Amino acid sequence: MNQHDTRTTPLIHIAHEWLTEWGGSEDVVRAILECLPEAKLSATINFLSAENRVRFKVADIQTTFLQHMPFVEKRFWNYLPLTPLAVESLDLSDADLIVSSSHAFAKGVLTTAEQLHISYIHSPMRYAWDLHFQYLRDYGLDTGIKGHLARWVFHRLRLWDRQTANNVDLFLANSDHVRQRIWRTYRRPARVLYPPVKVEKFGLQREKDGYYISVSRLVSYKRMDLIVEAFRAMPGRKLVVIGDGPQLRSLQATCPPNVTLMGWQTDEVVRQYLANARAFVFAAHEDFGISPVEAQACGTPVIAYGAGGSVETVRDMRFRPEPTGLLFEHQTAASLVQAVEAFENLGTRINPDTCRRWAETFSEARFAKQFKALIETSWDEWKSDPQSLEARIIGPLSNRHPTKETLA
Repeated sequence: MNQHDTRTTPLIHIAHEWLTEWGGSEDVVRAILECLPEAKLSATINFLSAENRVRFKVADIQTTFLQHMPFVEKRFWNYLPLTPLAVESLDLSDADLIVSSSHAFAKGVLTTAEQLHISYIHSPMRYAWDLHFQYLRDYGLDTGIKGHLARWVFHRLRLWDRQTANNVDLFLANSDHVRQRIWRTYRRPARVLYPPVKVEKFGLQREKDGYYISVSRLVSYKRMDLIVEAFRAMPGRKLVVIGDGPQLRSLQATCPPNVTLMGWQTDEVVRQYLANARAFVFAAHEDFGISPVEAQACGTPVIAYGAGGSVETVRDMRFRPEPTGLLFEHQTAASLVQAVEAFENLGTRINPDTCRRWAETFSEARFAKQFKALIETSWDEWKSDPQSLEARIIGPLSNRHPTKETLA
């Protein structure tokens, strides 16, 4: 009998990719730690500000040799080829239960047959799979010697990524869209558990102003350029954009008079603009997308690209009862223009109170309740019969396509 068999309460370790700035995945880790307050936390590097670090409420964060590499804080992407080795250097051997929070590498931590490994997948490694060619183009790695080297590195990362899926006993996906990507990438089923959204921090506002709003990091895949282009074709519609990022300068250079670029703003300002907007506009193909849910928490309808997580978080007023927004079919400016015009004609059918009620189904309380239940059930099932854990938690193959209603 080993030390893991004699414990009635499991020792838990949470592994995350890297801690450089606060985002959606870090907020999931915070919520997991609140559910598992005795758990330890590890990451390949930790350069969070003191203000953000205290949100985790842990005494110490284990890191790897990457923490001490030259210029790693500012040039972490230069060390991407070493990240699998760094993840595998994390010593989690004292844990009975490992929960990895992974959007790239964390699921690759080394485990033993005596440890239960549950991996919460925010996304399979985007730059190695779905966004591979876009990533190469955006960083000028699609041609030349550097391009050939980058392609070889990503080839090796894909092999490692697929192989390490075997280290995971149970996959949790942050949306049904990601569940499908997990199956396509790793040929493994997953249980959907939507991430926590702090809907209680957003006040319901029933009276709206006439402007549209978009809140996002200004990076290429968010497609803010598409939104600005669409509103250029609608000079009578006002758009407010909040966010900062690499695309800010190029957007400023081509911004039409009816579009206001506000750059980075405080959370309080963001909440105020979200609450008073006529509608929130979202053109990204996201795995989940927290911002549209936050907008709906304010009672603000959402006009979103009809792919990825938006299909699950926005109730299209043309097809679903109790609508909260509208989805446009193609990721083009013309399609968005059509959607805005359709919203102007039909938008009165959307009730702010309905938007709020729908957003509350993605709350932190809902996440905590479902996550705790999954951990407890998985631990008990794994102790009973590790080999059939996946089938008992997720269900038979014929029942592995959950809907929002079945996950509530």
